[in-house]
Amino acid sequence: MTASETASASSAPAVFRLACVPGATPAKWVRIWQERLPDVPLELVQVPTDEASALLRDGGADAGLVRLPVDRTVFSAIPLYTETTVVVVPKDHLVAAVDEVSAGELADETVLHPLDDALDALDWETRPGRPALERPETTADAVELVAAGVGLLVVPQSLARLHHRRDLTYRPVVDAPQSSVALCWREDATTDLVEDLIGIVRGRTVNSSRGRRPAPEEKKTAGKPAANSKGGKGAKTGRTGGSGKAAGGGQARRPARPSAKSPRGGTGGRRRG
Repeated sequence: MTASETASASSAPAVFRLACVPGATPAKWVRIWQERLPDVPLELVQVPTDEASALLRDGGADAGLVRLPVDRTVFSAIPLYTETTVVVVPKDHLVAAVDEVSAGELADETVLHPLDDALDALDWETRPGRPALERPETTADAVELVAAGVGLLVVPQSLARLHHRRDLTYRPVVDAPQSSVALCWREDATTDLVEDLIGIVRGRTVNSSRGRRPAPEEKKTAGKPAANSKGGKGAKTGRTGGSGKAAGGGQARRPARPSAKSPRGGTGGRRRG
């Protein structure tokens, strides 16, 4: 590779890879990223829920929108939102006639449990319904089985919307555990670009100094007073500022000291015996 080619390669913009589990909706944050960091492409990496942690751990993505919980000894995470857990049913099912159900009301139903279940890591006291004889490979396969009348499916609401079909509907399961989506990254890989994304998802403005770590030059000068433009290094500063002027803009006046020849508060005459 020639010197010019090496220089061109080193100046090429980095690519920031953001992993996304099914149901996560990064569109708003991607748009803000493109506005603030137009020279750094953001690449979305779709990953199954149960493979997201391994992808981040192995460096396959710089950060990810994943479902909690994650291993907090390895990852940092900022919870973003919590989803309602719903049951997906055919439109002519009895559950479709009510506004919400409890897990107990699904006790006699066959509830499918796909191998990529987004709710697997949650703390279930008892899973609703009766398990099917076999577990579908994916959530998409399970949705097809629900449409065929084989069983019902319990998922986060975003997945019910993602796999929407005209012949299916869904209802909240009021006492089921809920899935939370978080921005997650490896603790030992907190780069400046990760800090930029943290600022975006937390709603910080483009001028916020907390959006990313300060540059090395900023760290060196941070906390040092500005040099006096008139007096240089030797200029002395009073209590009211380096210019000797009062805060209101006028000339600062020092309080008059009492005369050695007169008592305090006197008129300046001699003491009388």
